Amino acid sequence: MTGKPRVTSYQVAKRAGVSRTTVSLVLNGVPGISISEETRRRVLQAAEELGYVPNAAARSLVSGQTLTIGLVVSHAEHLQVDAYIPQLLYSLSHTSHQHGYRVLLETVEDVSRPDAYLELVRGQRIDGLIVVNIRSDDSQLPELIRRNFPVVLIGFRLWPGLESKIYSVETDDQEASERATRHLIALGHTRIAHITFSPENYYATQSRHRGYRHALEAAGLEYDPALVQFGNYSAASGYEAMQRLLRRKPYPTALFAGNDTIALGAMAAIHEKGLRIPQDIAVVGYDDIPTALYMTPPLTTVRIPAVEQGRLAVEMLSSLMRGNPPEHTHIRLPTPLIVRESCGARGRQRHGEQEGVAGS
Repeated sequence: MTGKPRVTSYQVAKRAGVSRTTVSLVLNGVPGISISEETRRRVLQAAEELGYVPNAAARSLVSGQTLTIGLVVSHAEHLQVDAYIPQLLYSLSHTSHQHGYRVLLETVEDVSRPDAYLELVRGQRIDGLIVVNIRSDDSQLPELIRRNFPVVLIGFRLWPGLESKIYSVETDDQEASERATRHLIALGHTRIAHITFSPENYYATQSRHRGYRHALEAAGLEYDPALVQFGNYSAASGYEAMQRLLRRKPYPTALFAGNDTIALGAMAAIHEKGLRIPQDIAVVGYDDIPTALYMTPPLTTVRIPAVEQGRLAVEMLSSLMRGNPPEHTHIRLPTPLIVRESCGARGRQRHGEQEGVAGS
């Protein structure tokens, strides 16, 4: 890895004026050991001042336990209702086991809370983190990256001064969303609605919304905020958002949904209103979850390779945990538009959308 080397227990011991054994006993919370409160205070203060993060790999070598990778999702509800996460979790778990790691799934609800991530890595014997669905207001994750703890992002986000420390497996959400919206415009739609997959403080939501808006403006179409609704992960939130859009006329003639789970709920609301898909309202989703092909009608959607994302993220993190910089700091995966019946361009696959991997 680039940047400053990781702080060691030897440096903590030197700062606190104690032995490395004492540092280990204090930071690992070993019970039944007589250590004065003053010594504990000095060790904890030295660790905090130096930005020390315990190395679970070293502990695993001593204990014989396997390494542990933490998967962090910033919103617990995402796990309950979103169909993308299970695919990613399957891939992460499968690839991790192949490398001899376990996966610990965690949520960090309050990303502004001091030490939100540090408490996680100190208390749960985690040697590296994979973070998905990054929030734009996350103020603590950059601090963990700054301390050289192994972190891989699924999705892309840069923080000033950390450009050389950030590793990610990503897709270009803005470009893919712009392309999906352009597809609807090419089919003759001028009144296109958008329902996001989450509240607006998530980076991917902002990128997909930005792509939708850019496509409209590039085509000379007016951006209408009344045609934009914010979902909240679930199909139910997509259903409710679509109901709000259908309370006023003229109805939108097309919908770009922030993900397929949202699209599923929106399609239910359209059917309930007595409208037809795609004849009255065309629908395009995002993710290409396994059930997209079996929706009524089959859903046109942007394909996100969740399984490949998981595999590459684990391999990248494994390299970081071994102290070996990966070949690429950022891996960008393709996002082909999968054309099915819901958009009204039945069976017409867009030309030139081939799958591949780009690295930087």
